Amino acid sequence: MADPIRLGVNIDHVATIRNARGGDHPDPMRAAQIAAEAGADGITIHLREDRRHIRDGDLEAIRAASSLPINLEMAATEEMTEIACKFRPHAACIVPEKREERTTEGGLDVAGMHNQIAPVVRRLNESGARVSLFIEPDPVQIAVAEVLQAPVVELHTGKYAELWIKGGAEAAAPELERLKIAAVEARKRGVEPHAGHGLTFENVAPVAAIKELAELNIGHFLMGEAIFIGLNAAIKEMRRLMDEARA
Repeated sequence: MADPIRLGVNIDHVATIRNARGGDHPDPMRAAQIAAEAGADGITIHLREDRRHIRDGDLEAIRAASSLPINLEMAATEEMTEIACKFRPHAACIVPEKREERTTEGGLDVAGMHNQIAPVVRRLNESGARVSLFIEPDPVQIAVAEVLQAPVVELHTGKYAELWIKGGAEAAAPELERLKIAAVEARKRGVEPHAGHGLTFENVAPVAAIKELAELNIGHFLMGEAIFIGLNAAIKEMRRLMDEARA
């Protein structure tokens, strides 16, 4: 039997709904509490430069709401590095970020941005955060992550998810194989592989079954599904499907 796989629940889009109208409802803090009750292993939040999701004041409120470890997604900027070093989350995941994008589009080019990312990784490591790099499932990017001394990489599953929408498991099979190879490569290099982006009830099992993966981070789908079945039920079902894939 393979080792269990952790589920990190991204609660950004609770804040997106709140921010659409202003005020304090719905409160991301409450989502963090529900996630813990439903069996999540961690909470992921992305403090974007434009604050379209989580706001600065949410950081400590979310930490106080739940004992689950917090994974802070962030851009490789001076402002975000300062905030992360002060906040000291359990984990800090460096992601690509563009103001005009609707969501994170693709993985971080750590090979091409080595000189920009290296000092950020160093400062985050020194602050005690477990640094993760959100990358494409590419052996070159994984090799650079090792050189940068990032203990974790999160493999971008967006292309896999897009292919699944177009043609199901058969269409997504080549990208699934790419994810498997990348996860194995990361383990060989002593880097813990996670994965996420675009995962749903339909497509999560083949990814969760990759025994080298330690964690999946899932947010948008769970928040959307919560409208219909409730957040607690959505997280529990995702947890069940992931555990079943590992059985």
